[in-house]
Amino acid sequence: MAKYNKIIFVCTGNTCRSPMGEAIYKSLDKESEVKVSSRGLVVLFGEPINPKAEVVLKKHDLEINNHISKGLKASEIDDNTLILTMTNAHKRKIRDTYPNAKNVYTIKEYAGESGDVVDPYGGSLVEYEECYIELARLVKKTVYKVSEDNHL
Repeated sequence: MAKYNKIIFVCTGNTCRSPMGEAIYKSLDKESEVKVSSRGLVVLFGEPINPKAEVVLKKHDLEINNHISKGLKASEIDDNTLILTMTNAHKRKIRDTYPNAKNVYTIKEYAGESGDVVDPYGGSLVEYEECYIELARLVKKTVYKVSEDNHL
Protein backbone atom coordinates (compact mmCIF):
# COMPACT_ATOMS: atom_id res chain seq x y z
CA MET A 1 0.00 0.00 0.00
CA ALA A 2 1.27 3.44 -0.83
CA LYS A 3 2.37 5.80 1.89
CA TYR A 4 1.12 9.24 0.99
CA ASN A 5 3.15 12.29 1.95
CA LYS A 6 1.16 14.63 -0.28
CA ILE A 7 -2.54 15.01 -1.08
CA ILE A 8 -3.77 17.22 -3.89
CA PHE A 9 -7.48 17.99 -4.19
CA VAL A 10 -8.35 18.74 -7.83
CA CYS A 11 -11.38 20.42 -9.40
CA THR A 12 -11.90 22.42 -12.57
CA GLY A 13 -10.76 25.93 -11.67
CA ASN A 14 -9.35 25.57 -8.13
CA THR A 15 -11.70 28.27 -6.82
CA CYS A 16 -14.38 26.25 -5.01
CA ARG A 17 -14.48 22.48 -4.45
CA SER A 18 -10.77 21.70 -4.26
CA PRO A 19 -9.88 24.62 -1.93
CA MET A 20 -12.86 23.66 0.27
CA GLY A 21 -11.56 20.08 0.36
CA GLU A 22 -8.09 21.36 1.25
CA ALA A 23 -9.41 23.59 4.07
CA ILE A 24 -11.58 20.82 5.52
CA TYR A 25 -8.73 18.28 5.40
CA LYS A 26 -6.30 20.66 7.12
CA SER A 27 -8.87 21.36 9.85
CA LEU A 28 -9.32 17.61 10.53
CA ASP A 29 -5.69 16.50 10.31
CA LYS A 30 -3.42 18.71 12.37
CA GLU A 31 -1.01 15.96 13.46
CA SER A 32 0.26 14.17 10.37
CA GLU A 33 3.12 15.26 8.15
CA VAL A 34 1.00 14.96 5.01
CA LYS A 35 1.24 18.07 2.82
CA VAL A 36 -2.21 19.05 1.59
CA SER A 37 -2.91 21.37 -1.32
CA SER A 38 -5.43 21.97 -4.09
CA ARG A 39 -5.14 22.53 -7.82
CA GLY A 40 -7.31 23.04 -10.88
CA LEU A 41 -7.28 21.54 -14.35
CA VAL A 42 -8.39 24.70 -16.15
CA VAL A 43 -6.56 27.64 -14.59
CA LEU A 44 -5.74 30.37 -17.10
CA PHE A 45 -4.73 32.91 -14.47
CA GLY A 46 -4.67 33.03 -10.68
CA GLU A 47 -8.04 33.83 -9.11
CA PRO A 48 -9.14 34.08 -5.47
CA ILE A 49 -11.50 31.53 -3.95
CA ASN A 50 -15.14 31.87 -5.00
CA PRO A 51 -16.82 34.38 -2.62
CA LYS A 52 -19.69 31.99 -1.85
CA ALA A 53 -17.26 29.17 -1.05
CA GLU A 54 -15.43 31.58 1.25
CA VAL A 55 -18.66 32.55 3.05
CA VAL A 56 -19.50 28.86 3.61
CA LEU A 57 -15.99 28.08 4.91
CA LYS A 58 -16.12 31.05 7.32
CA LYS A 59 -19.54 29.90 8.54
CA HIS A 60 -17.82 26.65 9.58
CA ASP A 61 -14.88 28.52 11.19
CA LEU A 62 -12.54 27.53 8.36
CA GLU A 63 -10.39 29.84 6.33
CA ILE A 64 -8.15 29.48 3.38
CA ASN A 65 -6.00 32.59 3.56
CA ASN A 66 -4.92 34.38 0.41
CA HIS A 67 -5.89 31.46 -1.83
CA ILE A 68 -5.01 32.00 -5.47
CA SER A 69 -5.96 29.28 -7.95
CA LYS A 70 -3.14 27.19 -9.41
CA GLY A 71 -3.02 24.59 -12.15
CA LEU A 72 -1.77 21.06 -11.56
CA LYS A 73 1.83 20.48 -12.71
CA ALA A 74 3.54 17.17 -13.45
CA SER A 75 6.45 18.22 -11.19
CA GLU A 76 4.11 18.13 -8.16
CA ILE A 77 3.24 14.46 -8.64
CA ASP A 78 5.28 11.50 -7.44
CA ASP A 79 4.57 7.92 -6.31
CA ASN A 80 3.62 9.15 -2.81
CA THR A 81 1.09 11.72 -4.04
CA LEU A 82 -2.61 11.01 -3.59
CA ILE A 83 -4.70 12.95 -6.09
CA LEU A 84 -8.38 13.28 -5.24
CA THR A 85 -10.61 14.66 -7.98
CA MET A 86 -14.19 15.88 -7.73
CA THR A 87 -15.43 14.04 -10.83
CA ASN A 88 -14.67 11.03 -13.01
CA ALA A 89 -13.98 13.43 -15.90
CA HIS A 90 -11.23 15.12 -13.83
CA LYS A 91 -9.76 11.71 -13.01
CA ARG A 92 -9.69 10.69 -16.71
CA LYS A 93 -8.08 13.99 -17.71
CA ILE A 94 -5.32 13.57 -15.10
CA ARG A 95 -4.66 9.97 -16.16
CA ASP A 96 -4.43 11.11 -19.81
CA THR A 97 -2.30 14.20 -19.12
CA TYR A 98 -0.01 12.97 -16.32
CA PRO A 99 1.11 9.37 -16.96
CA ASN A 100 3.30 9.54 -13.84
CA ALA A 101 0.22 10.00 -11.61
CA LYS A 102 -0.29 6.56 -10.02
CA ASN A 103 -2.72 7.29 -7.17
CA VAL A 104 -5.64 9.14 -8.77
CA TYR A 105 -9.15 8.63 -7.43
CA THR A 106 -12.34 10.60 -7.30
CA ILE A 107 -12.86 11.62 -3.68
CA LYS A 108 -16.06 9.54 -3.61
CA GLU A 109 -14.26 6.48 -4.98
CA TYR A 110 -11.49 6.85 -2.37
CA ALA A 111 -14.15 7.18 0.36
CA GLY A 112 -15.89 4.01 -0.87
CA GLU A 113 -18.77 5.72 -2.67
CA SER A 114 -19.65 6.41 -6.29
CA GLY A 115 -20.57 9.48 -8.31
CA ASP A 116 -19.25 13.00 -8.62
CA VAL A 117 -19.15 16.02 -6.32
CA VAL A 118 -21.30 18.46 -8.26
CA ASP A 119 -19.91 21.92 -8.93
CA PRO A 120 -22.11 24.54 -7.21
CA TYR A 121 -20.70 27.27 -9.49
CA GLY A 122 -23.40 29.81 -10.31
CA GLY A 123 -25.66 28.36 -7.63
CA SER A 124 -27.05 29.80 -4.41
CA LEU A 125 -25.31 29.92 -1.05
CA VAL A 126 -27.47 26.94 -0.07
CA GLU A 127 -25.99 24.94 -2.95
CA TYR A 128 -22.47 25.88 -1.83
CA GLU A 129 -23.40 24.82 1.71
CA GLU A 130 -24.70 21.47 0.41
CA CYS A 131 -21.44 20.98 -1.50
CA TYR A 132 -19.50 21.80 1.69
CA ILE A 133 -21.53 19.29 3.74
CA GLU A 134 -20.90 16.57 1.15
CA LEU A 135 -17.18 17.39 1.01
CA ALA A 136 -16.91 17.49 4.81
CA ARG A 137 -18.33 13.96 5.02
CA LEU A 138 -16.08 12.66 2.22
CA VAL A 139 -12.96 14.39 3.56
CA LYS A 140 -13.59 12.96 7.03
CA LYS A 141 -13.63 9.44 5.52
CA THR A 142 -10.51 10.35 3.54
CA VAL A 143 -8.58 11.47 6.63
CA TYR A 144 -9.25 8.10 8.30
CA LYS A 145 -8.42 6.11 5.18
CA VAL A 146 -5.15 8.00 4.54
CA SER A 147 -4.21 7.42 8.18
CA GLU A 148 -4.93 3.69 7.80
CA ASP A 149 -3.08 3.46 4.47
CA ASN A 150 -0.08 5.29 5.90
CA HIS A 151 0.14 3.07 8.99
CA LEU A 152 -0.27 -0.34 7.39
